[in-house]
Amino acid sequence: MRDFLSIDDLSCEELSGLLDLSISLKADRVVRRDLTGKTIALIFEKHSTRTRVSFEVAVYELGGNPLALSGSEMQLGRGETIEDTARVLERYCHAIVLRTTAQERLERMAAAARIPVVNALSDLSHPCQALADLMTLKERWGSLSGRKLGWVGDGNNVVHSLLLAGAKSAMRLAVSTPVGYEPDPKVVRRAEQIASQTGGSIEIGHDPLVAADGADALATDVWASMGQEAEAEARSTVFHPYRLNDALLAQAQPDALVLHCLPAHRGEEIEASVIDGEHSVVWDEAENRLHTEKALLAWLVGGKEL
Repeated sequence: MRDFLSIDDLSCEELSGLLDLSISLKADRVVRRDLTGKTIALIFEKHSTRTRVSFEVAVYELGGNPLALSGSEMQLGRGETIEDTARVLERYCHAIVLRTTAQERLERMAAAARIPVVNALSDLSHPCQALADLMTLKERWGSLSGRKLGWVGDGNNVVHSLLLAGAKSAMRLAVSTPVGYEPDPKVVRRAEQIASQTGGSIEIGHDPLVAADGADALATDVWASMGQEAEAEARSTVFHPYRLNDALLAQAQPDALVLHCLPAHRGEEIEASVIDGEHSVVWDEAENRLHTEKALLAWLVGGKEL
């Protein structure tokens, strides 16, 4: 029994295998039998569009039963512990997908449950997004090794997962954030450790031109994530030099790809000409959430070999 709380729960070989399986499932999109007779609990304590829809469709297309729940309609919203919720759901369901606030809640649920627990987003990481991002790049390039991915903006949960996933894929990650908004140092140190073993590299700085210089792909995210709405106005001033615009894109490779995990605010963290332009693979990236989650569930719950 395996959980998926972080990209670091995967070996380099498992990550590569999941990406390959995702690409093959996309090429042959039919209703399968990997989860026949199995129910997957999908718990959303935070708002969601892509994660909720993609997981529900993924379970259905694997032949299973998706059971979507919100925290407010469960006893979780009235004080029941995360451990007790896990112990009950394991008697009904075959896996739990949880989108929540603190990573610690996922870890407590995984410790209590005897079925797989999947991180559908926490304040620390967004590993399912990283799977979709790397799948999007791999289906375009074939190989990820040696490719440079530049990140401009907030050092948030999405970049945490990208650092680990990129390092495990022998990529060169260059992250540029405003001072005080850097990624978690513990995540950075772990990514550096992995990169030293795979031949990848990690660079953390504050100049967006350095992150974009010669990049094979550029990525960004909203400046104020869910729960940070009160900081949005202050952040807009600090982050203004970190917009992913045409001038920054011009510093990358001529055929560079542009990623954004969505939702996007055109004119803020990314210009409309970039996200809607010829370099954008944002809509492939959004679609690939479905295919990577199918591969993940088929492996974790359905017993499919990588």
